[in-house]
Amino acid sequence: MGVAIRTAGAADRELIVRLLDEAFQDDPVSGWVFPAAAERRAKHPGLMAAFTDIVLASGRIDVTEDGSACALWLSMPAEEGHGDDGHGGQGPADAGEDDGPAQVREAVDPDNARIEEIGRLTAAIHPSGRAHEYLWMIGVAPGRQGEGLGTALIESVLDRCDREGLPAYLEASSARSRTLYERLGFELSGPVLDLPDGPTMWPMWREPRTARTA
Repeated sequence: MGVAIRTAGAADRELIVRLLDEAFQDDPVSGWVFPAAAERRAKHPGLMAAFTDIVLASGRIDVTEDGSACALWLSMPAEEGHGDDGHGGQGPADAGEDDGPAQVREAVDPDNARIEEIGRLTAAIHPSGRAHEYLWMIGVAPGRQGEGLGTALIESVLDRCDREGLPAYLEASSARSRTLYERLGFELSGPVLDLPDGPTMWPMWREPRTARTA
């Protein structure tokens, strides 16, 4: 039986924030942004809420019908680069003089420079020049991981990418997720991002598959 997927709306905001918070509490990058466990429990939900609001406004969030997994996507046009979502708002982060990362930091925890730093570092490696779908985050409830829900969410968009000839991009935040993405056709794209005194992130790119290459 397939996984039922729908597009999330404003009424799903709290569900999405809770899902992302639970799914990423033990993620290496979240642990780098909030090294102290107590601080992470207290402030991590606010960061996930900021991300959710950005994508609800400028992208698309897919959620399984039972509310156990979600994926946050931004459509990146060819003429835009490094975090501009192409809809007049801010994408995941804006490089250079743009203040998207600073705004997120100010909203979530002004004293935590790493909130802004992670935005600028990922923006700096984000490819530009070709329109693509950007998988910003994908979260699965801890008790439901390993059931293929994340794969189903990603494949539903990759199928459309293949039909429309669009590539896709993401940053893997753990070796385990990198392996999953490689099975879905993503390949390492450029140098890895080694966070200062922290974990590694892997930029990954997937060319659209045709009937000949599938």
